Amino acid sequence: MGIVVMGATFVDIKGFPFDAYIPNGRNAGKIEYVHGGVARNVVEDIANVELRPTFLGIVDDTPLGTAVVEKLKNHKVNTEYVLSRPDGMGTWLAVFDSNGDVAGSISKRPDMMPLLDLLEEKGDEIFAEADSVVLEVDLDKAIVKKVLELAEKHRTKTYGVVSNMSIAVERRDFFQKFDCFICNEQEAGMLFLDDYTGIEPKELCDIIKEKVARAKIPAMVVTMGGKGAVYADKEGLCGICPAKKVQVKDTTGAGDAFCSGVAIGLTYGKTLPEAIEIGATLAASVITSLENVCPRFQPEELGLDVKK
Repeated sequence: MGIVVMGATFVDIKGFPFDAYIPNGRNAGKIEYVHGGVARNVVEDIANVELRPTFLGIVDDTPLGTAVVEKLKNHKVNTEYVLSRPDGMGTWLAVFDSNGDVAGSISKRPDMMPLLDLLEEKGDEIFAEADSVVLEVDLDKAIVKKVLELAEKHRTKTYGVVSNMSIAVERRDFFQKFDCFICNEQEAGMLFLDDYTGIEPKELCDIIKEKVARAKIPAMVVTMGGKGAVYADKEGLCGICPAKKVQVKDTTGAGDAFCSGVAIGLTYGKTLPEAIEIGATLAASVITSLENVCPRFQPEELGLDVKK
């Protein structure tokens, strides 16, 4: 079954100013509506590396929900386990500044509990065939617990990503069971009750190394935007991966593409530094894309041998 991705589907409403963004003023610009959600983005990015991931999620029982599923199918995502429910998708409203960075956002989360019933009914079937699972840590506790139980039972690698860190921090007791957890520097600060704003990669790398060892988190990767990413595992491995030097068009989805690359690399036998390099390559491809999506890659282009 390859990589299984589990989480919410969103509709993203994005506003871009024509000129310099004025936080307290009126800004003329353009507004876009696109399919979103961390898990939905991640599974599409994995599919764009010509892999065949499986998505466990929920969509609306409307033409919009149908369109989300059809798009994923067109990307060759297995949507067999996607549920359709009234009001099954969330909404993310975001305003961007003139540099392409998020200036502010509000999100409405959907009810994800129907996924628990799906796991109870078909979890063994899904996990027995999965090479790895990518999970939004901020899903309901009962869902996260069930996923980790199934992963342990079937010896399936699990990689944690985050959509809302204020919720994910309530799942601290689960973090030791993820093979790797991926977040950004602001989210890492929330997790460890600190503020890493403006910190340099070397200093953050030392901090994450200490925090990971103390918390017994198997491995953790923290993205730092244009400064790259830092990583550490509980065995003492740590390091810095510089960001690719590219022309920024829109940073939306870059973090999700990075997570996809890390999960792909780790699933198919790469070391943590090698997997992070793949993540950086996919993130750079999204930042420079006119469509703000991860372009197609052949696995061999990323140094992957998926036939092993």
